[in-house]
Amino acid sequence: MTPVSGDSVPAGEQGPGDGPGDGGRGLGGSRHVDGDRDLGGGEPVLDVRGLTVAYGRTEVLRDVSFRLAAGERIGIVGQSGSGKSTTVGAVLGLLPGMGRVTRGTIAYRGEDITDASESRMRQLRGRSIALVPQDPMTNLNPSMRVGDQIADALRTYGVRGAEVTASVVRLMEEAGIGDAERRRKQFPHEFSGGMRQRVLIAIALAGDPDLIIADEPTSALDVTVQKQILDHLQRLVDDRGMSLLFITHDLGVASDRTDRILVMHDGEVVEDGPPAQVLFHPQDDYTARLIAASLTLAVPPQDEGAAVTGASGAGGGDGASGAVPDDAVLVVSDLTKLYRIRGRKEDLRALDGVSFTAARGKTTAIIGESGSGKSTTAKIVLGLETATSGTVVLDGTAADSGSRADRSRLRRFTQPVFQDPYSSLNPTKTIERIVAEPLDVFRIGTRAQRRGRVSELLDQVALPQSALQAKPGELSGGQRQRVAIARAIASSPELLVCDEAVSALDVLVQEQILDLLRSLQADLGLSCLFITHDLAVVADFAHDVVVMRAGQVVERGDVRTVIEEPAHEYTQSLIAAVPGEQLTRV
Repeated sequence: MTPVSGDSVPAGEQGPGDGPGDGGRGLGGSRHVDGDRDLGGGEPVLDVRGLTVAYGRTEVLRDVSFRLAAGERIGIVGQSGSGKSTTVGAVLGLLPGMGRVTRGTIAYRGEDITDASESRMRQLRGRSIALVPQDPMTNLNPSMRVGDQIADALRTYGVRGAEVTASVVRLMEEAGIGDAERRRKQFPHEFSGGMRQRVLIAIALAGDPDLIIADEPTSALDVTVQKQILDHLQRLVDDRGMSLLFITHDLGVASDRTDRILVMHDGEVVEDGPPAQVLFHPQDDYTARLIAASLTLAVPPQDEGAAVTGASGAGGGDGASGAVPDDAVLVVSDLTKLYRIRGRKEDLRALDGVSFTAARGKTTAIIGESGSGKSTTAKIVLGLETATSGTVVLDGTAADSGSRADRSRLRRFTQPVFQDPYSSLNPTKTIERIVAEPLDVFRIGTRAQRRGRVSELLDQVALPQSALQAKPGELSGGQRQRVAIARAIASSPELLVCDEAVSALDVLVQEQILDLLRSLQADLGLSCLFITHDLAVVADFAHDVVVMRAGQVVERGDVRTVIEEPAHEYTQSLIAAVPGEQLTRV
């Protein structure tokens, strides 16, 4: 990891080779190819040459060239703003706004489609070239049953009558959705994130394409669900003989799942080759930076610190059993949370006897899949939810203390940093007003002192003073997260609760934010409760870890013990699902 040096990045749920039927080689393995060599010979499925795209007078894509052979998998890697999605938009004829191809050609199976008419592109989209987009909740109609949405795609390709329903069930089963006859009648909100992504895959398969473009299809998914989706895409591509263009910012995923990697930076291809070549012999400095910033399960050396209670084994029981450490900043004991769900006879048990202790000045991570209870625990610690039973003790004071003075102190003691800085920052306010808000709420200092404090905070998070009068929409994702951190530390809290604070960030920006948090922790003595589904981030950043599943703690301890000697089979499965085996050898 590199030292904090300001935010230089512009705005903008698998181990390899474990899919059934792949003989242990993964999507990389023995199928790596060199340069433009066709796997099956003959003309390429997709041939992009010298592609340049501009918005108005600004070129955002310059001289992009690559060829995708029949049955080949190419991964395009790069940070936000690198040109990945613009390349996809150009290939599909879906460039937004004023975007246009100014130079170069795009050919599909020998046909030049660079300037193809909209009617011709509609014929190709879905039937020949299909897209699996990133976010299923914004790409699925929440008011339509999922089966009806798949049926709409089928009718577009000429399927009629009783064959539609039969095809919907077949496609859902092919996409890995069990009990398809029943589930086709459900709505998107009744599906998990991974299952919603499978619905998008079913829609993409409706036209029987020979080229799939997967645009960040797993970036918002937990590591185990990510593995399931990638394994399934792998089987589909193998079984159908399709080609795959895989867009991602995760170099580990690309190294595991593709035959070739194209690295993009500032609208240009700066590296092109088999995963082993790109990872072990990078030719471009930017590629080397990506590799250096990509996290693995290697736990870095740390100063010895107090581990969470129960460090030697699985969870359960009283997090405060035995003597509570003198340096405990947070003690959670037998926490239970029930939700009453309309139409269900039994309450939903979101938390079931959760107990752990977090050491002062250290980072305690809570890891687990979506629905494991991580965020519910965080909300209770922050006072945003009330526990059904159990206790939360912050700095020796019960969080539900009846004292007004205690409640006011604990509000300042604990502050949140949320996942999406864009939705958690008021888009109509300047950065100065956003960062000053906690100072105003807690009536800290005079107006002049608050203004000075805001300037100090921007310096602390390595943002320029010129950002004071900017609004969130004018900043990059990494800069917005720095603003969120500045706001969180404005009232001088002692415990930060970071809920997936880096999961939406590119690897280089993620590196910068983690370095920033590390620096602030060292300078200010901050404690951190870090909620995440990314074990690689836990290995790099945390001191202690609590593993949750279905509302229960299944394992807890110091990070090295849990990562290198996991005791619970669920923890073992999480570790086995982390992509990027080749990266551990770089």
